[in-house]
Amino acid sequence: MSDWREKKLRGVIPNVSRETVKDLIDFEDLFRKWSKAINLASPATLDELWERHIIDSVQLRPLMPAAKRWLDLGSGGGFPGVVLAILLKETAGAAIDLVESNGKKAAFLRTALGQFQTPGTVHAARIDAVWSKIATPDVITARALAPLKELFALTEPWLTNGATALFQKGRDYRREIEESRDGWSFDLVQHASVVDVESVVLQISNVRRNQAAK
Repeated sequence: MSDWREKKLRGVIPNVSRETVKDLIDFEDLFRKWSKAINLASPATLDELWERHIIDSVQLRPLMPAAKRWLDLGSGGGFPGVVLAILLKETAGAAIDLVESNGKKAAFLRTALGQFQTPGTVHAARIDAVWSKIATPDVITARALAPLKELFALTEPWLTNGATALFQKGRDYRREIEESRDGWSFDLVQHASVVDVESVVLQISNVRRNQAAK
């Protein structure tokens, strides 16, 4: 098995196993089948599903290669949560929690995690309802969920306890960063997206709420 999808994938993670390549291709098929019944992603992006969603999700793993405990918020159609869960199968002791409040999407996520026998757990709940249920992870991910300032509030219990965030952002990311600095202090590393020249992955750590904002 070798096609353009595998080449794209290996361009981001060169040493990915053939089993993982197959799992991700099979996940694409599963996603397309479920998308016919429920809205898992914008229909306008389905023609570029592999690059726009799967490769966009894959790029997060090499940014934190030593991380074993992951948390994905607003997992929706499984990007990046399910993709990361499949990638984490190659790492002993790794696991990921996926939080999704929509019941139908949560059902899809459970189906996907089960089919590919991943080290993942789905929480069908609001984010603030799982603050006390999910221990502080190494990495928190969120894709197209909320503005950065709101993401800080949603993830405060974990980020202020040592977690690192990998938040995927589009062309307005600079404005979101500046708006967040009034209420929050944080260390920031910007990674260029491998799929969109106008997008970035914001690596955020050492998060603290500013005294004046309390």
